[in-house]
Amino acid sequence: MQVTDLRDSYDEMRGGTRLHEALDILAPRGTPVIAAVGGRVLRLFNSKAGGLMVYASDPSERFILLYGHLDAYAPGLADGQAIRQGQPLGVVGTTGNASPTTPHLHFAILRSDDVRSWSKGVPVNPFALFAK
Repeated sequence: MQVTDLRDSYDEMRGGTRLHEALDILAPRGTPVIAAVGGRVLRLFNSKAGGLMVYASDPSERFILLYGHLDAYAPGLADGQAIRQGQPLGVVGTTGNASPTTPHLHFAILRSDDVRSWSKGVPVNPFALFAK
C-alpha cells in the first residue's frame, strides 16, 4: 500500500451526528495489520461499533493508537504485551458496524495524558502523519 492509496476520512460525518475521527484503510479481508509504532498493548476489546479492536500506546505513552474492525487478533497477542513497530496485531476484517462488503482497518490516534484510560484522549488526524 502506498500513501497515495489513502483517503482522508477523518472529518467525515458518521451516523449524521458524529465525526469519524479516524482513517478507514481499505484492504482485502485477512490482510495483516501491523503496529505503526512500537509500544504496548493497552487493551484488546470487542465493541458493537468497532468490532475486534487493539488499543496500543506509543513508546512515550503520550499517544493511543486504535486498530479496529479486525477479523482476528494475531496469535498470542495479549493486554499489557510490549510490541515492536511492524509486529502483526491481527487481520483486516468487517467486525462491528463495518459493512460486510467493505473490509478495512479503522485506524485512529488519540493524544492522552494517561494511557490507563485506554479509550480516552484527544483525537489526532493520522492522515497528516502519513503525508510526511
